[in-house]
Amino acid sequence: MTSNNILWFRHGLRLHDNPSLLEALRNDGGGQSESVRLYPIFIFDGESAGTKLVGYNRMKFLMESLDDLDRQLKAIGGQLYIFRGNAVNVMRRLFEELNIKKLCYEQDCEPIWKERDDQIVNLCRMMDVKCVEKVSHTLWDPEQVIATNGGIPPLTYQMFLHTVNIIGEPPRPVGAPSFEFVEFGRLPSILSTELKLFQRAPVPEDFGIYYEGNADIARQRWTGGEAKALELLGRRLKQEEEAFREGYYLPTQARPDFLAPPSSMSAALRFGCLSVRMFYWCVHDLFARVQANNQLKHPGGHHITGQLIWREYFYTMSVHNPHYAVMELNPICLNIPWYEAKDDSLDRWKEGRTGFPLIDAAMRQLMAEGWLHHILRNITATFLTRGGLWISWEAGVQHFLKYLLDADWSVCAGNWMWVSSSAFEKLLDSSSCTSPVALARRLDPKGEYVKRYLPELEKFPALYVHEPWKAPPELQEQYGCVIGKDYPAPMVNLAEVNKCNANKMNAIRQKLLDQGGSTPAHCRPSDMDEVRQFFWLPEDVAAES
Repeated sequence: MTSNNILWFRHGLRLHDNPSLLEALRNDGGGQSESVRLYPIFIFDGESAGTKLVGYNRMKFLMESLDDLDRQLKAIGGQLYIFRGNAVNVMRRLFEELNIKKLCYEQDCEPIWKERDDQIVNLCRMMDVKCVEKVSHTLWDPEQVIATNGGIPPLTYQMFLHTVNIIGEPPRPVGAPSFEFVEFGRLPSILSTELKLFQRAPVPEDFGIYYEGNADIARQRWTGGEAKALELLGRRLKQEEEAFREGYYLPTQARPDFLAPPSSMSAALRFGCLSVRMFYWCVHDLFARVQANNQLKHPGGHHITGQLIWREYFYTMSVHNPHYAVMELNPICLNIPWYEAKDDSLDRWKEGRTGFPLIDAAMRQLMAEGWLHHILRNITATFLTRGGLWISWEAGVQHFLKYLLDADWSVCAGNWMWVSSSAFEKLLDSSSCTSPVALARRLDPKGEYVKRYLPELEKFPALYVHEPWKAPPELQEQYGCVIGKDYPAPMVNLAEVNKCNANKMNAIRQKLLDQGGSTPAHCRPSDMDEVRQFFWLPEDVAAES
């Protein structure tokens, strides 16, 4: 007997290491010859895959990922059905018309998806459809981590590591799918019309989303999809291997290069084009092979994939906290009286018009390409909040969620809370801030990165490129860029605002302590190694900070 099953793609946009796909390919009848009729679907419901707040680059990456899936499925006789509408309404009609027996999907652990998924589970119960959720977007099931920790999220990163060590290593990737006893279902024409099935691969313009960046400065072309992700993984593993052979790890952190083609896998992981478990185990297995041939042994452990562990930690912290991405009602976040920007301060930050070249270059790169190195994310976030403009981290979260290719709700908000000293660190104890000028001189000494994204500063020499306002007026004229006219003057005096903001934080901190330390449960101390790893700062930059 044939079982009609739906595989609902949401974030896990791949065929490799896809437990929900394997489940959807299985006929629960039990017989060897029992076949499956599979319906792979994706639903644009205004929420799925982070499309509630989305800009052009991220939407384009998502659509390329769906197109890649569709091509792979067509190569084996199927296709990806892409709908637009309410997920419950779409599922109900599919269940009714297609006699669906089983619905399978990957877990979306963040609380912003809970209402949708609860409604789907209830619909399956009412219509006698088996509903199967599989965990593969995270290394560990966040619910298991919380249960292992006594029913509450681990309060610090170190506690998180202790908890997952109790659980054990994350599962290895599951095997490749077999389509031997599978046929792909075809939709009746009535459903295609009624459920707003896309007849061709959609593009961002179909949703009224248009490019807002400067195409002339865009250098990095990001392409979505599993095929591209696996190609990039091969390149990244070569980089990891070189680092291991030279005796270090986390190469993008240890030797940051703003000009080199990025080797980050973060966008592919965010949309599930690459399995996080495959990435984790590829790196750890590679480390073990390199170590086996090294005379000088280095200790292994989670630290060699530290970025992935931070991702897990932030996911776990958000699972039971629907207010995680805002300040009010957020139990882990300090309520800091940020400046309510009624002038154009926030817009100048967003548009790269602050007058500080490193900040402006980064913000323009974000709009043009949809990606920033983690160090640049941290310095622009620090400048918006405690290091410069004293504007709430919530505004930064919204901007990054819209324009960063790899931004997801949990990790993005977690990063912003920490950078702004609102959570995950000692109580308002990060009063000193990295100077964007000092950081630029250290990591972009010739100003090559700045000039790439701020072509108006192209003729400024290294002496002035990071502080162009210090160039004499006659030289500004000679360089073809007069500060205050062709490029903005600094919008704040950094030394003054740093001192002012540090005083504000110290005053708030003292008031909280005087009141008996009524601090959120998750503002906890971190050691300096942990801070340095989080900010991806080389040791010498961390010392300067």
